[in-house]
Amino acid sequence: MRALLQRVTKASVIVEGKTVAAIGHGLVILLGIAQRDTGEQARFLAEKIATLRIFEDSASKFNLSLLDVGGAAIVVSQFTLYGDARHGRRPSFSEAARPELAAPLVEKFAEFLRTQGVPSQTGVFGAHMLVEFENDGPVTIWLEK
Repeated sequence: MRALLQRVTKASVIVEGKTVAAIGHGLVILLGIAQRDTGEQARFLAEKIATLRIFEDSASKFNLSLLDVGGAAIVVSQFTLYGDARHGRRPSFSEAARPELAAPLVEKFAEFLRTQGVPSQTGVFGAHMLVEFENDGPVTIWLEK
C-alpha cells in the first residue's frame, strides 16, 4: 500500500462537473493498493497519517499532526502509484490491485482515518476525477506499508 500525502490549505474532487469532496486545511492522500495489500496495512497507514507530525507549530517546526491542527483529509484512489516504467515506454500496472480488492480497501482506509478522528472524504473509485488543491509548503510525503 502506498500513500502520497499533499499538505493543503484547501482541496476538492470534481467528477462529471460535480464536487464530490471538499476540505479546507488538511491532506490530500493519493492511495495506491497493491494485489497483496490487506486491511491491517490500511489501518496501520491511517493511524500513521493521523498522527504524523508534518504541520508547523508556532516556532515553524514540524511538531503537529493532522489531529493536532484539526485538519481533514480527502482520500483519492490512485492505481498509477504502482506504475512500473523501468522497461519500455508505457508503465505496467500489473502490481496494482484489481478493483474488487482495491475499492473496499480504499473505503476501509478512509473509515480508519475517521475512527482516528480525522474527518475524511473520498473521491469516486474508478472515475475520472479532477483533483484541485492548494499545496501548503509545499509539503509532500511518501509512505509505504
